[in-house]
Amino acid sequence: MKKILLIEDNNEIRENIAEILSLANYDILEAENGKVGVELAKNEKPDLIICDIMMPQLDGYGVLHMLSKIPATSGIPFIFLTAKSEKDDFRKGMNLGADDYLIKPFDDLELLDAVEMRLKKNEILRADFQKNAEGLNNFMQEAKGLEELDSLISNERKISVYKKKQQLFAEGQYPHSLFFLNKGKVKAFKTNEEGREYITNLYKEGEFIGYLDLLEDKTYRESAVALEDSELVIINKEEFHSLLYQNRDVANKFIKILSGDLADREERLLKLAYNSVRKRVAEALLLVEKQYQQEKGKNFQVTISREDLANIVGASKETVIRTLSDFKDEKLIDINGGKITIVNSEKLARMRN
Repeated sequence: MKKILLIEDNNEIRENIAEILSLANYDILEAENGKVGVELAKNEKPDLIICDIMMPQLDGYGVLHMLSKIPATSGIPFIFLTAKSEKDDFRKGMNLGADDYLIKPFDDLELLDAVEMRLKKNEILRADFQKNAEGLNNFMQEAKGLEELDSLISNERKISVYKKKQQLFAEGQYPHSLFFLNKGKVKAFKTNEEGREYITNLYKEGEFIGYLDLLEDKTYRESAVALEDSELVIINKEEFHSLLYQNRDVANKFIKILSGDLADREERLLKLAYNSVRKRVAEALLLVEKQYQQEKGKNFQVTISREDLANIVGASKETVIRTLSDFKDEKLIDINGGKITIVNSEKLARMRN
């Protein structure tokens, strides 16, 4: 049972929220002010904290600031409750590291949706990285080590065309092939029981997809879907294994690919745990730019949906939209007809946490 710490000085509001969350099968810890909340967080290490902003003695900003300085509590997902909707309040909380906002009054579904999203994102991240780390160790022990990898992706091979939104493979399926992205864009993602996504990777031309599960001989731990019409080379599992185990150069290449992916995922995991929403949105925009920008020096237009962007950030779609609006006001991006153009990559990269 997930443990949630609720910090709210209004008895009636606190009791109502606690009742809703209890009915949803969460273990609730209640604190009537910020000081009590900080002590409970340090002692109980909850899975998530919901905290009011305007409180006597120690307000919500103070609570978040204090907990962010303690290693044992700095990574706990944090949702603010506020009766205010001014941008300055959102920005201050996000700069401190808040994961999401709920504006009073809110209904039961809004509350449960925000809580479930944050808990599931963190759960998926932790489980996924642990499995990848184990996969890396297995790979390095088993790969025995050819001269080139080009034979796998030569021009003589048949190109398979995948339409936009067409699935390459699904989580839970058994892998039979390795995919090489010859042209287009592909996303990999995990889903929870409600079908919500967390995007684990974005692939561009020249990258291999699905090799980790193929190497471990386990079912896919994530799904992959074309973000646009794409061309892929499909390499038979047996052929890939034969080449891998007979040739040290091929094995070494995939070890480097896998270790690079693990480093990137570890960095993203740490950023999701410790960075504010504003910084995470900035990082997500820069990730898409890094993967898909074709001409350097030009303002990059982000060709990704708001929903997919939120699934990279690990926050609600509404929170990401609010942050994008802030970025537009700050002239970091431009939004026209729903399309996002990155205007100032340097300032996004230097975004304060």
